[in-house]
Amino acid sequence: MDFYTIVEKARKTGKVEKGVNEVTKAIERATAKMVIYAADVSPKEIVEHLPILCKEKNIPCQEVDSREKLGIAAGIPVKCSAIAVIEAGDAEKDIAELIK
Repeated sequence: MDFYTIVEKARKTGKVEKGVNEVTKAIERATAKMVIYAADVSPKEIVEHLPILCKEKNIPCQEVDSREKLGIAAGIPVKCSAIAVIEAGDAEKDIAELIK
């Protein structure tokens, strides 16, 4: 299962938060079901804290290769550094499989 597909499914049938600040808040509030962030963020420090916060809160966290593809999957016309899945919708089964 492709992480971009999970983001797209969750966006269409559930709820996602876009952007590092919103994702950080979702992690701290423990409303995020999964966090996906891009590897091509510059400088790296912008997203470095996300995996650490996710580990503390037991939230699955995954790095993907492209901000551009992440933005497209999130349904926005710009590049996106991070996405938090808040309500998985149809992507629930896919996320559950990845967590195993």
